[in-house]
Amino acid sequence: MSKKSFYKRGWSHTKGRGRESTTTCGFCGKKVPKYKTFSVARAFRITDPLLKRELGYGRRATSILQSKMSACPACARHRNIVRRKR
Repeated sequence: MSKKSFYKRGWSHTKGRGRESTTTCGFCGKKVPKYKTFSVARAFRITDPLLKRELGYGRRATSILQSKMSACPACARHRNIVRRKR
């Protein structure tokens, strides 16, 4: 009897056959097929008041730099991006 996988995603493959496109994990650097990865949005917030004043942001607390990263299943489990369904 096989184990059920709890990493089900609603990915419909666009290519019929052949090699899947790969991406690198943003945390460990492993190459993983794109359909297995989990996308994570990361933001960088400037907290230094002098730097904020120079850039012209003033009192606004906005996230300046946003980037989209992909995480492999092992890193997603380790960083609690995805959890096992019970």
